[in-house]
Amino acid sequence: MKIAKTLWLACLAVSALSMAGCSFQTAGAPAPTTQPTSSPASSNPAVPKVAQPLDVSAFVADPCGLVPQDTMAGLGYSSPGTAHDKAQSPAGPDCGWINSDNGRNLAVILQTNNRDSGIGGLAGIYTGRDTGQLLLLEPAPDVMGYPAVYSDRQDRRDRGACNLVVGVADDLVFSVGDQGYTGSQDSCDAAQRVAAAVVKTLKEA
Repeated sequence: MKIAKTLWLACLAVSALSMAGCSFQTAGAPAPTTQPTSSPASSNPAVPKVAQPLDVSAFVADPCGLVPQDTMAGLGYSSPGTAHDKAQSPAGPDCGWINSDNGRNLAVILQTNNRDSGIGGLAGIYTGRDTGQLLLLEPAPDVMGYPAVYSDRQDRRDRGACNLVVGVADDLVFSVGDQGYTGSQDSCDAAQRVAAAVVKTLKEA
């Protein structure tokens, strides 16, 4: 089945009040109306496979429920997150947190829209790199046994912005993006902590 060349990928919001994903697009057909049976880079041996897929269905309508509030409070986010449903966020439902004291913000995006369009999973991220839409794609430490990469349109980690993408099925990822930190260490540490909380939540669901 022919796969569209429109690639929706999560990115950091430019406004602290808007934590939805953004789009990267190349010329080609619009997104397919039926779901392809394989992801765009499923034959790429470099793409890590997910041995034990996780069920995310309980959180499509409740993306903020993916991260316990005490985890976010430990990172300095005392206020509850703000959710956007899959109709509001191009990549899929998301939840965003803002620390008004220091300007930091963080978002978790469950990229089910990408999956349903047939361009999901880590395969879609590798396709974004291969087509020049992403300048950063670097393996990250596994998150509780699930493969992960750092990816973004450009590498902004030394500027305190980290985007971590975790595969929870061969055709599905979630991403944790933050900004406003002091450098790569603290921004990516925060992303890793939140990603681990998401995987723990999904395993226990």
